[in-house]
Amino acid sequence: MTKRVFAHLPYPQIDEHLPFFLERRLNPEFFFSADALDALDPTRLAAAAALLKSEGLSCTIHAPFMDLNPGSLERMLRDATMHRFSQVLEAAQRLRPEVMVFHPGFDRWRYGEATGQWLDLSVPVWRKVLESAGEIGTVIAVENIFEEEPSTLELLLEAVDAPNFRHCFDVGHWNLFKKVGMEEWFEALGTRIAEVHIHDNGGARDDHAPPGQGAIDFELFFRLMERYAPDAAYTIEAHSKAHLERSIEVLRPYLR
Repeated sequence: MTKRVFAHLPYPQIDEHLPFFLERRLNPEFFFSADALDALDPTRLAAAAALLKSEGLSCTIHAPFMDLNPGSLERMLRDATMHRFSQVLEAAQRLRPEVMVFHPGFDRWRYGEATGQWLDLSVPVWRKVLESAGEIGTVIAVENIFEEEPSTLELLLEAVDAPNFRHCFDVGHWNLFKKVGMEEWFEALGTRIAEVHIHDNGGARDDHAPPGQGAIDFELFFRLMERYAPDAAYTIEAHSKAHLERSIEVLRPYLR
C-alpha cells in the first residue's frame, strides 16, 4: 500500500493491537474516549510515539465526542467540550499526529432553527483548538456525522477560515444520512478533505462493515478521492480485527 493508510485503534487497546499494526505497516488512528483521557499515562504516550517513530510509522487522533458539542447553546456543555478537547490536544503534544479528527456537534433536528447561533458559538472553540494545533503542527478535520448535505460544514470551515482547519469525509456516515449524492458532496468539500473514514453499511445502521458488504459505491468514492483529495489520509474504521483484515484485502487495489 502506497497511500497513507491508517486504521482505528482505541487507545486503551494499544498493547493488545499495536503489534498487529506494526506487522501490517498500518498507521494507527488513536481514539481517545473521555475515560481514556482521564487515565492517560504520559510515559505510555511517549513510549508509543517513540515506537511508531522507530518503525517509520505515523498516527492520527480521533478526539472524544460523546455528549460533546462546541456549539452547544448551554455554556456548561461548551466548557466541558473544551476541557476534553484540551486533554486530547495535550496527548497530541506527545504523539504528534498528522491529523486530528473532531465531531462538529451539529444536528439539524436540534439546531435547525438556531444554525447561526450554533455557528457563532462554535467558532471561538475551534480557534482555540487551532491555536494549540498550530504549535503541534497538526491539521484539525471536522467529520460529517448527521449532516444530510454539506452546507453547515461549509459555513463552519468558511467562518473559521484557517488553512489547517479541514474536513474528514466519513463515507459510511454520508451513506446513512445523505440527501445529496457523493459527487455533489465532493464538489462542495472535496478539496478541503484532509482525511477520510472508510467503512460500509446498507443505509439503515452504522455497521462499520468492510467495503463490499454494504451499499456504498467505492469505485466512485476512490475516483472522487483521486480527483479532489489524492493526498488525504485514508483511515479504515473497522471495529474488529476480522473486519480490519477483510477491509485491507478488499482495499488493497485502491490504496497503491
